[in-house]
Amino acid sequence: MSPGWLLRRVLLALLAAFGVSVLVFVLLRLVPGDVVTQLIGLEGNVSAAQQAEMRRLFGLNEPIWQQFAHWFWALLHGNLGISLRTDRPVFQDLLLRFPVTLQLTGLALLFAALIGLPLGILAALKRGKSADLLSSTFVLVGLAAPEFWLAILMILLFSLKLGWFPPNGYVTPAESLAGNLRSLFLPALALSFSLAAATTRIVRASLLDVLGQDYIRTARAKGLPGRAIVVRHALRNALIPVVTVIGLQVGNLLGGAVIIEQLFGLPGVGRYALEGINLRDYPVVQGAVLWIAVSYVLVNVIVDVLYGVIDRRVVYS
Repeated sequence: MSPGWLLRRVLLALLAAFGVSVLVFVLLRLVPGDVVTQLIGLEGNVSAAQQAEMRRLFGLNEPIWQQFAHWFWALLHGNLGISLRTDRPVFQDLLLRFPVTLQLTGLALLFAALIGLPLGILAALKRGKSADLLSSTFVLVGLAAPEFWLAILMILLFSLKLGWFPPNGYVTPAESLAGNLRSLFLPALALSFSLAAATTRIVRASLLDVLGQDYIRTARAKGLPGRAIVVRHALRNALIPVVTVIGLQVGNLLGGAVIIEQLFGLPGVGRYALEGINLRDYPVVQGAVLWIAVSYVLVNVIVDVLYGVIDRRVVYS
């Protein structure tokens, strides 16, 4: 991997982040209403002069290009702005909430790998048999069922009926590690279903393609054990498409975390963004979306780097 390639990827990531910031900034201001109208609904009757003064204090009376210039200049200095509702720095709130979202998506990735990889391998090795049919059924259900629907079913069954897991709330690892895992188990499992299904499908297809290659036939002709052929030769070469799918699906995980965090009452970045959208808190929404976008772009850079680690034939220049 050359330094020039890495520099280009970083520059492209910064360009993508800038594009996202512009798009979110403009779209937010096209939505009817603003934070002042939301506050008026909470406070009661407010005169037009008071509304105008509130918009002046929030900087909403300036032209949109000027508002963006102020926000972007602050962004270049590491300042994501101040929440219009709480008067707290957005960056500080994101730092507090991001570990929750990171832990949730990390567990979802782990569950997806633990479910998808074995099922995909089993389906490829048992092609056309009952195990393959069962895995295909799981893929169909996992890709078709909405995450929020699965989450509601899990809450009804495992929380309200069986009482195995709490229906909502979050326990920090410092308070109780076991309680932390219990509070995140159902949300992460619900979030992982679609990725587990996609992983199962791509592992099966990729492994079947690799198992049909000439070098696999040669290994079998030499008398190598079947497990060694699958693990040491076939599986490693089949992992590149799998890594690609997982990397691309991270964006879906981050997007799905918005609904999952709201359903389970998790204080993550997704719920923070949703609260900002509901109350037209522009700095919160802009900061949260930009944070998620940068995280997604960084994951894609990491995926590109992993290509070279998994397959030495992949060289970036």
